[in-house]
Amino acid sequence: MDIPSSDVIKVVYALLPGFVTAWIFYALTAYARLSPFERTVQALIFTGIIQVLVLAIRESLFFLGRVAYGFGEWTDNGSFTTSMIVAIAFGLVYSAAANNNWIHPLLQRLGITYQPSYPSEWFSALAENQVYVVLHLAGNRRILGWPCEWPNQCDCGHFVLMDASWLSEDNEPTQLENVKSILIPAKDVEMVEFLKMTNDEDGNASQHQL
Repeated sequence: MDIPSSDVIKVVYALLPGFVTAWIFYALTAYARLSPFERTVQALIFTGIIQVLVLAIRESLFFLGRVAYGFGEWTDNGSFTTSMIVAIAFGLVYSAAANNNWIHPLLQRLGITYQPSYPSEWFSALAENQVYVVLHLAGNRRILGWPCEWPNQCDCGHFVLMDASWLSEDNEPTQLENVKSILIPAKDVEMVEFLKMTNDEDGNASQHQL
């Protein structure tokens, strides 16, 4: 059965805000992309949420128009434009919530979940521990540094270490002079140590403690 092209366009327009939100989310977070079918289902869920938000905005404008000032006629173009604005805003807020673990701590206190919003324990540990790290590499090599960037997954990507030093068996650091930063493949890292921060007499946190 042939589907009229006008109906196809209406479906695309109806689902486009959900796909925009999904695209923003995966572009701004460390979550791995789902399969095409799962992404479509997720876009449908986002579309439903966006439609509810747009409906709330429309009813609010209608109410303001009745009691205060009329903003004009609500058209299909206005509805689509509002949907896209809401989709972009929702995608940005949803991404920020996932990257900063805003919602899950509340759900944990309510006993609903024990999981953080981060995509993995690897990413959670690196995001929550902003300290100097020691990377254990193959061949019993160890390197100390400040991770200004880190991979989203443990088997791909790179660490970018600043203020890096190689460590001897006695934990004696050898500073990499004239080196601004060093790139370490994540696949070469066997273990990551997070160093404790110490406070001096004035209460200021020192850089690291071996």
